[in-house]
Amino acid sequence: MVEQPDFFICHASKDKDDVVRPMATQLMNTGASVWYDEFALRIGDSLRKKIDSALATASYGIVVLSPSFLKKEWPERELSGLVAREIAERKKIILPVYHNVIADDVRMRIPDDGDR
Repeated sequence: MVEQPDFFICHASKDKDDVVRPMATQLMNTGASVWYDEFALRIGDSLRKKIDSALATASYGIVVLSPSFLKKEWPERELSGLVAREIAERKKIILPVYHNVIADDVRMRIPDDGDR
């Protein structure tokens, strides 16, 4: 597991096959350290602690915004953690990836992020 990852990938589980796993693999193949649940979590790990630690230490948070993401509470909680870091650290760390959504879809559900 990566202690201080370059990237934390925030996503809905339904997007793993189409977008998230290939993106995580490609980033790792280029030498980036990536915190992605399938690669980082092991049986017996505290899910909450591992995610909170990665959210707090990752250089950037890649947020895969999709119809599935906009319907789920868990990914939005992770996004909230990244937003809190941006505010506290006064720097941009969120890298949005739009997957089968447009900015208006995101604005309707997550008003602060539609302009990114």
